[in-house]
Amino acid sequence: MKQQISLNVNGDTYTLAVEPWKTLNEVLREDLNLTGTKLGCGSGDCGACTVMVDGRSVSSCLTLAVEAAGKEILTVEGLAESGEKLHPVQEAFLEKGAVQCGFCTAGMEMSALFLLNNNPSPTEAEIRRGLSGNLCRCTGYNKIVEGISSAAQKMKKETRPKKPNRPRRR
Repeated sequence: MKQQISLNVNGDTYTLAVEPWKTLNEVLREDLNLTGTKLGCGSGDCGACTVMVDGRSVSSCLTLAVEAAGKEILTVEGLAESGEKLHPVQEAFLEKGAVQCGFCTAGMEMSALFLLNNNPSPTEAEIRRGLSGNLCRCTGYNKIVEGISSAAQKMKKETRPKKPNRPRRR
């Protein structure tokens, strides 16, 4: 029997009737047509399905949609707030060539965001540890690590408080 749930995804609220065994990944892709989140392994090992739920990084293939009811869900489609300007993580991935086939990219970007939200100045080793749940079959991860490091710098610049304009003394 279907259950009625309310999901807040990327700032929009959706009310859906879903089977209790349907995963968040299935609901995002099939019911909400948010296909940026991929389904790779289906067992939580590859990270392609990573999304944020209440600020935590989760495998949407292992999370039941009913478990996510009433929580804030952020997918790769919601990273660019205005829909026009890319998020610094997305910009850095493009600039550093951290995208190859693109299948793992959404999950990598969401894991990178989680890492940078919790550690704004990660070392290379911390970045690599932060990506340990994400697999990429195309790269050696170097460009992805460079992209995350660059994103950290971009995000620091965006959140830096602006200095008030003060008249110069002559």
